Amino acid sequence: MRAEALVPDLPLPTRAPSAGDASAFARALDGAGAALNRAENAEDAFGAGGGDLQTAVYERARADVILAVATAAAQRTAQALQSILNMQV
Repeated sequence: MRAEALVPDLPLPTRAPSAGDASAFARALDGAGAALNRAENAEDAFGAGGGDLQTAVYERARADVILAVATAAAQRTAQALQSILNMQV
């Protein structure tokens, strides 16, 4: 009996996953916080008479979209985790 070595179809990964995913998540949260701060600053500037309404509305709309995307992503993640935890092993 003769056995031949198995050769993988795909190349083997050259490096292990880094902690970049965790820092990417932190940067995303920082970006969302910065967008909310820009919206608040634009609204405060408009209220104080130093800014215009268009900038305040635009920054608030941007912050609302970022918040909606983050909320949808969190909900999908929670649903996926719930599905995994409900699996019977």
